[in-house]
Amino acid sequence: MLPAAHRLTDATSFRRVLRRGRRRAARTIVVSVLLPDGSPAAARTSSVGLVVSKAVGGAVVRTRVKRRLRHLCAARLDLLPAGTEVVLRALPPAATASSADLGADLDRCLRSLVPTERVSA
Repeated sequence: MLPAAHRLTDATSFRRVLRRGRRRAARTIVVSVLLPDGSPAAARTSSVGLVVSKAVGGAVVRTRVKRRLRHLCAARLDLLPAGTEVVLRALPPAATASSADLGADLDRCLRSLVPTERVSA
């Protein structure tokens, strides 16, 4: 489970990451990352937000996709630099993708966005 301290919850944070962050797409997800800028406020914990629209499927399918993405992100939080903000947007193929496929797509996107050798689970 993704701890509450690591969740993006307000619209302002989502908007900031989506507008100022870098983006990579894969078959099942689109990942937007805003790296910390070095200010004292950026020294906080890394945060993750999820966007799973109705295009992915019904309520049960969307909830399952969100749960799987939260689990995958929780396992990768310690690999991100402190203060990194991430927004994951699920695409319709995420509904039928396996957790391994979602994890591989997430790793590939993070590897290209985060300037560290540590991103791989």
